[in-house]
Amino acid sequence: MSTFLGFDIGTSSIKALLVDEKQNIVAEANIPVSISRPYPLWSEQDPEEWWQACLAAVASLRQTSPSGFQQLKAIGLSGQQHGAVFLDGEGRVLRPAILWNDGRSGLEGRELGASVPNFLARASNLPMAGFTAPKVLWVRKHEPEVFKATRKVLLPKDYIRFRLSGAYVAEMSDAGGTLWHDVAGRKWDDILLAASGIDRSYVADLVEGSDPSAMVSDTLSREWGLTPGSVTIAGGAGDNAAAAVGIGAVSAGQGILSMGTSGVIFGVTDRVIAKPERGLHSMCHALPGRWHGMSVMLSAASALSWYAEIIGASGDIGGLIRDVEAFAKDTTRQRNAPIFLPYLTGERTPHNDPEASSMFAGLRAEHDRVSMAYAVMEGVSFCMADGFDVMQEAGADLKSCFLVGGGARSEFWGQMLADIIRFPLDLPAGAETGGAIGAARLGMLAAKIGTEAEICTRPAVKRRFEPNAALESLYAPRLKRFRALYAAERQTRLG
Repeated sequence: MSTFLGFDIGTSSIKALLVDEKQNIVAEANIPVSISRPYPLWSEQDPEEWWQACLAAVASLRQTSPSGFQQLKAIGLSGQQHGAVFLDGEGRVLRPAILWNDGRSGLEGRELGASVPNFLARASNLPMAGFTAPKVLWVRKHEPEVFKATRKVLLPKDYIRFRLSGAYVAEMSDAGGTLWHDVAGRKWDDILLAASGIDRSYVADLVEGSDPSAMVSDTLSREWGLTPGSVTIAGGAGDNAAAAVGIGAVSAGQGILSMGTSGVIFGVTDRVIAKPERGLHSMCHALPGRWHGMSVMLSAASALSWYAEIIGASGDIGGLIRDVEAFAKDTTRQRNAPIFLPYLTGERTPHNDPEASSMFAGLRAEHDRVSMAYAVMEGVSFCMADGFDVMQEAGADLKSCFLVGGGARSEFWGQMLADIIRFPLDLPAGAETGGAIGAARLGMLAAKIGTEAEICTRPAVKRRFEPNAALESLYAPRLKRFRALYAAERQTRLG
């Protein structure tokens, strides 16, 4: 029986999942990694820490299931998107990786967009600060010695591929977030590369996510007790596309709403859909001949974690949510609760505003920790409504949507989301899905173990959250106020 390894190079941890040919879990590991915020808007990680965490995860898998690991046939990679890893000509890291939620390069993004007359048509996406190209322009401007020494710019998961194999390879779903990708043509765009002061020699070769990309190096194979030349590495996917593959969202009209550190609505399409002026992310899917639209909010379930830590409830977020659920049984209290803007690290869809900030508004003497927690959960849901509206305006035409991520553990929050976005959400049965299982599935496809229909199956539905139309009169005026508060704050800030 062959096994397949999915790596998910996340912001808070490196996840490794070993499965067999029937996708039964053989072993798994989760190794935390740290994040550095040395200055306002900055967000960085050390790529070497990712690699050491991957090695630690493999050591754990080998200890848990030595025989299972020895049957390893393929590896798939998933990872946080848009990060920039700068390497010299010898493959050495030149500076900490600048992450997806780093907001320092807003000016460079605007300069990039202005430098190419038809930028939006070419890139299919706004030049947001969180994307890769503005980060490169920032380094070019503020760290010229680093830029001068740079010979490759890799995305996070593709750096791990390089350490696994020595090969420089990227894939389609992650490439769109660099702003150097012709999304419709599924190839690098030389004009977009030149706008960042680089050319194709600086970027990796492109493959489809389900295709082979490289082999695990002979040296590493021997260290891991594997036969050299026996383990294929799939192209893989950005974390959201990998999560979609992992839950079987592989055909047009299928989607996922992910409530993790960030909040994402991901819709599969059979063509490129674009709404860059509203912050929609338009990229390829991890499978050939398909694309996806994606709305992204930067602080989703993490906003509740942030609030819980402040009030000393981080050890019992479940209890806090139960208190909120009891609070929400009184619609009068709901109508008079504070309003919360969850822009703790800026925002993408629909505002493209890295300097957007968070706030509570409408606080009164009767409000307490629970009413404020309610406002946080509701505010995150309002952001999801903004993103869902943008997706539908762009023509995503969602027919179904799975609810996944850490926030999906709360059925109360799931129902609130369905009520506010006015669309049914399906909670999958069984184990929580994520990028690691999607990566493992892509490894199976690259190893040609089965067909896409056989491998990329959809889970049974544990529960469907149907929108409650009677609650629209409760949420609609609060959503209107939520949007007006952001507009007023932005106008005041920008003048």
